[in-house]
Amino acid sequence: MSSKTKTIATKEEARPALVPKLRFPEFRGSEAWKPVTLQEASTPVTERVGKRKLTPVSISVGIGFVPQAEKFGKDISGNQYQLYTLVSDGDFVFNKGNSLKFPQGCVYLLQGWGQVAAPNVFICFRLKDGYSNGFFQQCFEQNQHGRQLKRHITSGARSNGLLNISKETFFGIEIPTPSPAEQQKIAECLSSVDELMAAQARKVDALKTHKKGLMQQLFPREGETQPRLRFPEFKKAGAWKPRNAGTLFANRVTKGEQGLPIYSVTMHDGMVKRDSFDRNFYDIEDAAANKKVCKEDIAYNMMRMWQGALGVAPEDCLVSPAYIVLAPMKDAVPVFFQYLFKLPETLLLLTSHSRGLTKDRLRLYYDDFASIPLRCPAPSEQQRIASCLGSLDTLITFEAQKLEALKTHKKGLMQQLFPSPDSGHWH
Repeated sequence: MSSKTKTIATKEEARPALVPKLRFPEFRGSEAWKPVTLQEASTPVTERVGKRKLTPVSISVGIGFVPQAEKFGKDISGNQYQLYTLVSDGDFVFNKGNSLKFPQGCVYLLQGWGQVAAPNVFICFRLKDGYSNGFFQQCFEQNQHGRQLKRHITSGARSNGLLNISKETFFGIEIPTPSPAEQQKIAECLSSVDELMAAQARKVDALKTHKKGLMQQLFPREGETQPRLRFPEFKKAGAWKPRNAGTLFANRVTKGEQGLPIYSVTMHDGMVKRDSFDRNFYDIEDAAANKKVCKEDIAYNMMRMWQGALGVAPEDCLVSPAYIVLAPMKDAVPVFFQYLFKLPETLLLLTSHSRGLTKDRLRLYYDDFASIPLRCPAPSEQQRIASCLGSLDTLITFEAQKLEALKTHKKGLMQQLFPSPDSGHWH
Protein backbone atom coordinates (compact mmCIF):
# COMPACT_ATOMS: atom_id res chain seq x y z
CA MET A 1 0.00 0.00 0.00
CA SER A 2 1.45 3.39 -1.00
CA SER A 3 1.95 6.11 1.64
CA LYS A 4 -0.76 8.24 -0.07
CA THR A 5 -3.28 5.37 0.14
CA LYS A 6 -2.30 4.80 3.79
CA THR A 7 -2.91 8.49 4.57
CA ILE A 8 -6.40 8.39 2.99
CA ALA A 9 -7.24 5.19 4.85
CA THR A 10 -6.03 6.71 8.14
CA LYS A 11 -8.20 9.80 7.59
CA GLU A 12 -11.22 7.59 6.85
CA GLU A 13 -10.63 5.59 10.03
CA ALA A 14 -10.14 8.78 12.07
CA ARG A 15 -13.55 10.16 11.13
CA PRO A 16 -16.20 9.40 13.75
CA ALA A 17 -18.96 7.05 12.65
CA LEU A 18 -22.14 8.65 11.29
CA VAL A 19 -24.63 7.44 13.88
CA PRO A 20 -27.68 9.37 15.15
CA LYS A 21 -28.30 9.78 18.89
CA LEU A 22 -31.71 8.13 18.57
CA ARG A 23 -32.42 4.99 16.53
CA PHE A 24 -35.52 2.84 16.32
CA PRO A 25 -35.01 -0.45 18.26
CA GLU A 26 -34.75 -2.63 15.16
CA PHE A 27 -31.82 -0.55 13.81
CA ARG A 28 -29.80 -0.06 16.99
CA GLY A 29 -27.24 -2.72 16.03
CA SER A 30 -27.10 -1.62 12.37
CA GLU A 31 -24.01 -0.22 10.73
CA ALA A 32 -23.23 3.50 10.62
CA TRP A 33 -24.82 5.72 8.01
CA LYS A 34 -22.85 6.27 4.81
CA PRO A 35 -22.43 9.60 3.00
CA VAL A 36 -23.99 9.33 -0.46
CA THR A 37 -23.64 12.04 -3.13
CA LEU A 38 -26.73 13.17 -5.01
CA GLN A 39 -24.92 12.04 -8.14
CA GLU A 40 -24.93 8.47 -6.76
CA ALA A 41 -28.45 8.63 -5.33
CA SER A 42 -30.31 10.36 -8.15
CA THR A 43 -30.78 10.85 -11.88
CA PRO A 44 -31.03 14.36 -13.38
CA VAL A 45 -34.43 15.20 -14.91
CA THR A 46 -33.83 17.10 -18.14
CA GLU A 47 -36.75 16.33 -20.47
CA ARG A 48 -38.25 19.49 -22.00
CA VAL A 49 -41.95 20.30 -21.91
CA GLY A 50 -42.10 20.82 -25.68
CA LYS A 51 -45.69 21.05 -26.94
CA ARG A 52 -47.37 19.62 -23.83
CA LYS A 53 -49.82 21.96 -22.08
CA LEU A 54 -48.77 21.98 -18.42
CA THR A 55 -48.91 24.49 -15.55
CA PRO A 56 -45.73 26.62 -15.36
CA VAL A 57 -44.66 26.68 -11.71
CA SER A 58 -42.30 28.51 -9.39
CA ILE A 59 -41.23 27.76 -5.83
CA SER A 60 -42.12 29.76 -2.73
CA VAL A 61 -40.08 29.12 0.41
CA GLY A 62 -42.17 27.52 3.14
CA ILE A 63 -44.92 26.61 0.66
CA GLY A 64 -43.25 24.76 -2.19
CA PHE A 65 -44.67 24.70 -5.71
CA VAL A 66 -47.05 27.47 -6.78
CA PRO A 67 -48.37 28.34 -10.26
CA GLN A 68 -46.44 31.22 -11.82
CA ALA A 69 -49.73 33.03 -12.47
CA GLU A 70 -50.44 32.96 -8.72
CA LYS A 71 -46.96 34.02 -7.59
CA PHE A 72 -46.26 36.73 -10.16
CA GLY A 73 -49.81 37.71 -11.13
CA LYS A 74 -49.15 36.37 -14.64
CA ASP A 75 -47.56 33.48 -16.49
CA ILE A 76 -43.93 34.58 -17.07
CA SER A 77 -42.82 31.57 -19.13
CA GLY A 78 -43.53 33.33 -22.45
CA ASN A 79 -41.60 31.99 -25.42
CA GLN A 80 -39.33 30.05 -23.04
CA TYR A 81 -42.17 27.65 -22.14
CA GLN A 82 -41.17 24.83 -24.50
CA LEU A 83 -37.67 24.85 -22.96
CA TYR A 84 -39.06 24.38 -19.44
CA THR A 85 -38.31 21.06 -17.73
CA LEU A 86 -41.02 18.40 -17.48
CA VAL A 87 -41.31 17.57 -13.78
CA SER A 88 -43.49 14.72 -12.49
CA ASP A 89 -44.76 13.77 -9.03
CA GLY A 90 -41.87 12.21 -7.10
CA ASP A 91 -39.24 14.50 -8.67
CA PHE A 92 -37.21 17.03 -6.68
CA VAL A 93 -36.51 20.61 -7.83
CA PHE A 94 -33.70 22.86 -6.58
CA ASN A 95 -34.32 26.62 -6.80
CA LYS A 96 -31.04 28.60 -6.66
CA GLY A 97 -32.72 31.73 -5.32
CA ASN A 98 -31.63 32.58 -1.78
CA SER A 99 -33.99 33.36 1.10
CA LEU A 100 -33.83 33.92 4.84
CA LYS A 101 -34.73 30.29 5.58
CA PHE A 102 -32.57 28.81 2.79
CA PRO A 103 -29.69 31.21 1.97
CA GLN A 104 -28.17 28.68 -0.45
CA GLY A 105 -31.42 27.80 -2.21
CA CYS A 106 -34.26 25.38 -1.45
CA VAL A 107 -35.21 21.89 -2.61
CA TYR A 108 -38.82 20.72 -2.82
CA LEU A 109 -40.51 17.44 -3.74
CA LEU A 110 -43.39 17.58 -6.25
CA GLN A 111 -46.46 15.76 -4.88
CA GLY A 112 -50.07 15.76 -6.02
CA TRP A 113 -49.54 17.82 -9.17
CA GLY A 114 -49.13 15.08 -11.76
CA GLN A 115 -46.83 16.89 -14.18
CA VAL A 116 -45.75 20.55 -14.31
CA ALA A 117 -43.40 22.81 -16.27
CA ALA A 118 -40.42 24.10 -14.24
CA PRO A 119 -38.11 26.94 -15.38
CA ASN A 120 -34.93 25.53 -16.87
CA VAL A 121 -32.78 27.48 -14.38
CA PHE A 122 -33.99 25.03 -11.72
CA ILE A 123 -32.04 21.79 -11.19
CA CYS A 124 -34.42 18.81 -11.29
CA PHE A 125 -33.67 15.22 -10.26
CA ARG A 126 -35.27 11.90 -9.39
CA LEU A 127 -34.03 9.45 -6.72
CA LYS A 128 -32.92 5.96 -7.70
CA ASP A 129 -34.34 2.79 -6.15
CA GLY A 130 -33.24 2.28 -2.56
CA TYR A 131 -33.50 5.98 -1.67
CA SER A 132 -36.62 7.30 0.05
CA ASN A 133 -38.26 10.50 -1.18
CA GLY A 134 -39.63 11.17 2.30
CA PHE A 135 -36.22 10.72 3.94
CA PHE A 136 -34.40 12.98 1.48
CA GLN A 137 -37.21 15.54 1.71
CA GLN A 138 -36.56 15.83 5.47
CA CYS A 139 -32.81 16.16 4.81
CA PHE A 140 -33.42 19.10 2.46
CA GLU A 141 -35.80 20.66 4.99
CA GLN A 142 -32.89 20.61 7.48
CA ASN A 143 -30.84 22.49 4.85
CA GLN A 144 -28.20 19.74 4.67
CA HIS A 145 -27.55 20.86 1.08
CA GLY A 146 -27.10 24.52 2.06
CA ARG A 147 -24.48 23.79 4.73
CA GLN A 148 -22.32 22.22 2.04
CA LEU A 149 -23.12 24.61 -0.82
CA LYS A 150 -22.16 27.74 1.13
CA ARG A 151 -18.48 26.76 0.79
CA HIS A 152 -18.85 27.10 -2.99
CA ILE A 153 -20.71 30.42 -3.08
CA THR A 154 -18.78 33.68 -3.18
CA SER A 155 -20.40 36.94 -2.04
CA GLY A 156 -20.90 38.13 -5.62
CA ALA A 157 -21.89 34.77 -7.09
CA ARG A 158 -25.19 35.82 -8.63
CA SER A 159 -26.69 35.70 -12.07
CA ASN A 160 -30.19 37.05 -12.80
CA GLY A 161 -30.86 37.11 -9.03
CA LEU A 162 -29.89 33.41 -8.72
CA LEU A 163 -26.83 31.94 -7.01
CA ASN A 164 -24.16 30.64 -9.38
CA ILE A 165 -24.21 26.97 -8.38
CA SER A 166 -23.20 24.53 -11.08
CA LYS A 167 -24.91 21.18 -11.56
CA GLU A 168 -21.61 19.46 -10.77
CA THR A 169 -21.38 21.27 -7.42
CA PHE A 170 -25.00 20.56 -6.58
CA PHE A 171 -24.85 16.85 -7.41
CA GLY A 172 -21.65 16.62 -5.34
CA ILE A 173 -23.67 17.21 -2.14
CA GLU A 174 -23.34 14.34 0.33
CA ILE A 175 -26.33 13.09 2.31
CA PRO A 176 -25.60 10.72 5.24
CA THR A 177 -27.87 7.77 4.50
CA PRO A 178 -28.88 4.59 6.36
CA SER A 179 -30.41 1.42 4.89
CA PRO A 180 -33.63 1.75 2.82
CA ALA A 181 -35.66 0.27 5.70
CA GLU A 182 -34.31 2.81 8.21
CA GLN A 183 -34.81 5.66 5.73
CA GLN A 184 -38.44 4.62 5.37
CA LYS A 185 -39.01 4.36 9.13
CA ILE A 186 -37.61 7.87 9.73
CA ALA A 187 -39.65 9.28 6.83
CA GLU A 188 -42.88 7.74 8.19
CA CYS A 189 -42.20 9.01 11.72
CA LEU A 190 -41.52 12.60 10.62
CA SER A 191 -44.36 12.51 8.09
CA SER A 192 -46.82 11.72 10.91
CA VAL A 193 -45.53 14.79 12.82
CA ASP A 194 -45.90 16.86 9.62
CA GLU A 195 -49.53 15.70 9.34
CA LEU A 196 -50.21 16.74 12.94
CA MET A 197 -48.64 20.15 12.25
CA ALA A 198 -50.67 20.60 9.06
CA ALA A 199 -53.91 19.72 10.90
CA GLN A 200 -53.04 22.15 13.71
CA ALA A 201 -52.19 24.92 11.19
CA ARG A 202 -55.58 24.36 9.52
CA LYS A 203 -57.26 24.66 12.92
CA VAL A 204 -55.51 28.00 13.61
CA ASP A 205 -56.43 29.29 10.12
CA ALA A 206 -60.06 28.19 10.59
CA LEU A 207 -60.28 30.06 13.90
CA LYS A 208 -58.81 33.21 12.32
CA THR A 209 -61.31 32.96 9.45
CA HIS A 210 -64.14 32.46 11.96
CA LYS A 211 -63.02 35.56 13.88
CA LYS A 212 -62.88 37.65 10.71
CA GLY A 213 -66.41 36.57 9.75
CA LEU A 214 -67.69 37.15 13.27
CA MET A 215 -66.31 40.69 13.33
CA GLN A 216 -68.09 41.43 10.06
CA GLN A 217 -71.33 40.37 11.78
CA LEU A 218 -70.76 42.01 15.19
CA PHE A 219 -70.02 45.50 13.76
CA PRO A 220 -72.34 47.48 11.44
CA ARG A 221 -71.43 47.38 7.76
CA GLU A 222 -70.74 50.58 5.87
CA GLY A 223 -73.91 52.64 5.55
CA GLU A 224 -75.71 50.61 8.25
CA THR A 225 -76.49 51.72 11.81
CA GLN A 226 -76.51 48.39 13.61
CA PRO A 227 -74.78 45.00 13.24
CA ARG A 228 -76.34 41.96 11.56
CA LEU A 229 -75.64 39.84 14.65
CA ARG A 230 -76.43 40.97 18.20
CA PHE A 231 -76.38 39.19 21.52
CA PRO A 232 -79.95 38.39 22.72
CA GLU A 233 -79.98 41.03 25.47
CA PHE A 234 -79.20 43.82 22.97
CA LYS A 235 -81.56 42.88 20.12
CA LYS A 236 -83.95 45.70 21.02
CA ALA A 237 -81.26 48.25 21.90
CA GLY A 238 -81.65 50.11 18.61
CA ALA A 239 -79.08 51.73 16.34
CA TRP A 240 -75.47 52.38 17.31
CA LYS A 241 -74.98 56.11 17.79
CA PRO A 242 -72.19 58.14 16.14
CA ARG A 243 -69.81 59.81 18.61
CA ASN A 244 -66.78 61.96 17.94
CA ALA A 245 -63.67 60.12 19.15
CA GLY A 246 -62.78 63.11 21.34
CA THR A 247 -65.90 62.47 23.48
CA LEU A 248 -64.72 58.90 24.09
CA PHE A 249 -60.98 59.37 24.62
CA ALA A 250 -58.94 62.19 26.17
CA ASN A 251 -55.33 62.90 25.18
CA ARG A 252 -53.12 61.75 28.08
CA VAL A 253 -49.84 63.69 28.18
CA THR A 254 -48.59 62.66 31.63
CA LYS A 255 -44.81 62.58 32.05
CA GLY A 256 -43.24 59.20 32.63
CA GLU A 257 -42.43 57.89 36.10
CA GLN A 258 -39.24 56.10 37.15
CA GLY A 259 -39.45 52.31 37.42
CA LEU A 260 -42.20 51.67 34.86
CA PRO A 261 -41.53 49.23 31.97
CA ILE A 262 -41.21 50.62 28.45
CA TYR A 263 -43.60 49.30 25.78
CA SER A 264 -43.74 49.55 22.00
CA VAL A 265 -46.84 49.47 19.82
CA THR A 266 -46.94 46.84 17.05
CA MET A 267 -49.35 46.37 14.16
CA HIS A 268 -50.16 42.73 14.89
CA ASP A 269 -49.54 42.18 18.61
CA GLY A 270 -50.66 45.48 20.13
CA MET A 271 -48.53 46.73 23.02
CA VAL A 272 -45.40 44.65 23.59
CA LYS A 273 -42.65 45.07 26.18
CA ARG A 274 -39.64 46.73 24.58
CA ASP A 275 -37.17 44.27 26.14
CA SER A 276 -38.91 41.32 24.43
CA PHE A 277 -37.61 42.43 21.03
CA ASP A 278 -34.39 40.99 19.59
CA ARG A 279 -33.03 44.38 18.62
CA ASN A 280 -31.60 47.35 20.47
CA PHE A 281 -33.54 50.55 20.92
CA TYR A 282 -32.15 53.96 21.67
CA ASP A 283 -34.42 54.59 24.63
CA ILE A 284 -34.71 57.98 26.23
CA GLU A 285 -33.06 57.26 29.58
CA ASP A 286 -34.91 59.96 31.49
CA ALA A 287 -38.31 58.44 32.37
CA ALA A 288 -39.90 61.90 32.50
CA ALA A 289 -39.06 62.41 28.81
CA ASN A 290 -41.32 59.45 27.94
CA LYS A 291 -45.11 59.37 28.20
CA LYS A 292 -46.92 57.54 30.95
CA VAL A 293 -49.64 55.08 29.93
CA CYS A 294 -52.15 53.88 32.51
CA LYS A 295 -53.55 50.36 32.44
CA GLU A 296 -56.45 50.16 29.93
CA ASP A 297 -55.29 53.24 27.99
CA ILE A 298 -54.89 52.87 24.23
CA ALA A 299 -51.54 53.91 22.79
CA TYR A 300 -51.08 54.41 19.06
CA ASN A 301 -48.22 55.16 16.71
CA MET A 302 -49.08 58.43 14.96
CA MET A 303 -47.29 57.34 11.77
CA ARG A 304 -48.83 53.87 11.63
CA MET A 305 -52.31 54.25 13.12
CA TRP A 306 -53.80 54.05 9.63
CA GLN A 307 -52.28 50.54 9.43
CA GLY A 308 -53.60 49.46 12.83
CA ALA A 309 -50.54 50.14 15.02
CA LEU A 310 -52.28 50.44 18.38
CA GLY A 311 -52.84 48.48 21.56
CA VAL A 312 -54.48 48.46 24.98
CA ALA A 313 -52.00 48.80 27.88
CA PRO A 314 -51.92 45.65 30.05
CA GLU A 315 -50.32 47.64 32.92
CA ASP A 316 -49.04 51.10 33.82
CA CYS A 317 -46.03 51.70 31.59
CA LEU A 318 -44.01 54.16 29.49
CA VAL A 319 -44.05 54.73 25.73
CA SER A 320 -42.13 56.94 23.33
CA PRO A 321 -43.20 60.59 23.35
CA ALA A 322 -43.91 60.13 19.62
CA TYR A 323 -46.98 58.02 20.50
CA ILE A 324 -50.46 59.30 21.28
CA VAL A 325 -51.97 57.99 24.53
CA LEU A 326 -55.77 57.79 24.65
CA ALA A 327 -57.36 57.81 28.11
CA PRO A 328 -60.82 56.19 27.90
CA MET A 329 -63.79 58.05 29.34
CA LYS A 330 -66.41 56.25 31.45
CA ASP A 331 -68.55 55.10 28.51
CA ALA A 332 -65.67 53.75 26.37
CA VAL A 333 -64.50 50.12 26.71
CA PRO A 334 -60.90 50.18 25.34
CA VAL A 335 -60.75 46.56 24.10
CA PHE A 336 -63.94 47.10 22.08
CA PHE A 337 -62.36 50.10 20.36
CA GLN A 338 -59.14 48.18 19.75
CA TYR A 339 -61.21 45.79 17.59
CA LEU A 340 -63.21 48.64 16.03
CA PHE A 341 -60.01 50.47 15.01
CA LYS A 342 -58.75 47.33 13.23
CA LEU A 343 -61.77 47.05 10.90
CA PRO A 344 -60.91 47.81 7.23
CA GLU A 345 -63.55 50.57 7.01
CA THR A 346 -62.25 52.21 10.23
CA LEU A 347 -58.66 52.09 8.94
CA LEU A 348 -59.84 53.95 5.81
CA LEU A 349 -61.47 56.54 8.10
CA LEU A 350 -58.26 56.89 10.14
CA THR A 351 -56.27 57.28 6.91
CA SER A 352 -58.58 60.04 5.64
CA HIS A 353 -58.03 62.03 8.87
CA SER A 354 -54.23 61.59 8.83
CA ARG A 355 -52.00 64.36 7.51
CA GLY A 356 -49.10 63.99 5.09
CA LEU A 357 -48.13 64.45 1.46
CA THR A 358 -47.49 60.74 0.89
CA LYS A 359 -48.65 57.56 2.65
CA ASP A 360 -45.28 56.93 4.27
CA ARG A 361 -45.47 60.37 5.88
CA LEU A 362 -49.05 60.22 7.18
CA ARG A 363 -49.55 61.18 10.82
CA LEU A 364 -52.72 61.07 12.89
CA TYR A 365 -52.53 63.81 15.51
CA TYR A 366 -54.88 63.73 18.51
CA ASP A 367 -56.87 66.81 17.40
CA ASP A 368 -57.61 65.15 14.05
CA PHE A 369 -58.36 61.82 15.76
CA ALA A 370 -60.77 63.59 18.15
CA SER A 371 -62.94 64.77 15.24
CA ILE A 372 -63.43 61.28 13.76
CA PRO A 373 -67.07 60.05 14.02
CA LEU A 374 -67.23 56.55 15.50
CA ARG A 375 -70.45 54.55 15.64
CA CYS A 376 -70.70 52.57 18.88
CA PRO A 377 -73.26 50.96 21.22
CA ALA A 378 -73.74 51.39 24.98
CA PRO A 379 -70.79 50.37 27.22
CA SER A 380 -72.53 47.09 28.25
CA GLU A 381 -72.74 45.94 24.61
CA GLN A 382 -69.20 47.14 23.95
CA GLN A 383 -68.05 44.95 26.86
CA ARG A 384 -70.00 41.92 25.59
CA ILE A 385 -68.44 42.19 22.11
CA ALA A 386 -64.96 42.77 23.58
CA SER A 387 -65.30 39.70 25.85
CA CYS A 388 -66.51 37.51 22.98
CA LEU A 389 -63.67 38.48 20.63
CA GLY A 390 -61.14 38.43 23.49
CA SER A 391 -62.09 34.81 24.29
CA LEU A 392 -61.65 33.90 20.64
CA ASP A 393 -58.23 35.60 20.57
CA THR A 394 -57.20 33.62 23.67
CA LEU A 395 -58.23 30.39 21.90
CA ILE A 396 -56.34 31.37 18.73
CA THR A 397 -53.21 32.14 20.80
CA PHE A 398 -53.52 28.79 22.63
CA GLU A 399 -53.87 26.81 19.38
CA ALA A 400 -51.02 28.77 17.75
CA GLN A 401 -48.81 27.91 20.74
CA LYS A 402 -49.68 24.23 20.26
CA LEU A 403 -48.55 24.55 16.63
CA GLU A 404 -45.25 26.14 17.75
CA ALA A 405 -44.79 23.33 20.30
CA LEU A 406 -45.21 20.75 17.51
CA LYS A 407 -42.62 22.58 15.40
CA THR A 408 -40.19 22.61 18.34
CA HIS A 409 -40.88 18.91 18.96
CA LYS A 410 -40.14 18.07 15.32
CA LYS A 411 -36.94 20.11 15.33
CA GLY A 412 -35.72 18.30 18.45
CA LEU A 413 -36.71 14.94 17.00
CA MET A 414 -34.78 15.61 13.79
CA GLN A 415 -31.68 16.55 15.79
CA GLN A 416 -31.90 13.12 17.44
CA LEU A 417 -32.84 11.04 14.37
CA PHE A 418 -30.04 12.38 12.13
CA PRO A 419 -26.29 12.34 12.82
CA SER A 420 -24.89 15.63 14.11
CA PRO A 421 -23.66 17.97 11.34
CA ASP A 422 -20.28 18.03 13.11
CA SER A 423 -19.71 14.30 12.85
CA GLY A 424 -18.02 12.19 10.21
CA HIS A 425 -18.06 13.17 6.53
CA TRP A 426 -20.89 15.62 6.95
CA HIS A 427 -19.56 19.18 7.06
